[in-house]
Amino acid sequence: MKKLTGRMVGMTLGFLGLIGCAGKRPHNLGARMGLLAPCPDSPNCVSSQAENERHQIAPLAFSGDPNAAFARLKLVLSGRRDTTIVVDLPEYLRVELRTILFVDDGEFLLDRTNKVIHVRSASRLGYSDFGKNRSRLEDIRGQFLALEGK
Repeated sequence: MKKLTGRMVGMTLGFLGLIGCAGKRPHNLGARMGLLAPCPDSPNCVSSQAENERHQIAPLAFSGDPNAAFARLKLVLSGRRDTTIVVDLPEYLRVELRTILFVDDGEFLLDRTNKVIHVRSASRLGYSDFGKNRSRLEDIRGQFLALEGK
């Protein structure tokens, strides 16, 4: 009986530890004066507005109507099983991007003038993401481009 109780306690603590990997939703995100939050020094963030090569990623470029492009991005994001839209404004989206254990925060900012959607994705926890934020945004880019003209 003691062995079973010990296992149950261990499993419960392990499960609670896994839940803790999600981290808390940051409150310092959001576009301010056309800029997304800067990436931290750690390599687990990419942004189309970053100035250094390590964090730099291209924005989502589009042609045509900016509103249609942003609607297309929302369609892509809402169709992904790993993505939950948590803030939906006319020119700004904030999403939670989930892997098995972790939650990353993504942001998308419509730049009508330059016909791009700026992107940012950062891990909530840890130091390295092994390129997951970059690869996920590139996957979203591919889905976004595949819907262009449809």
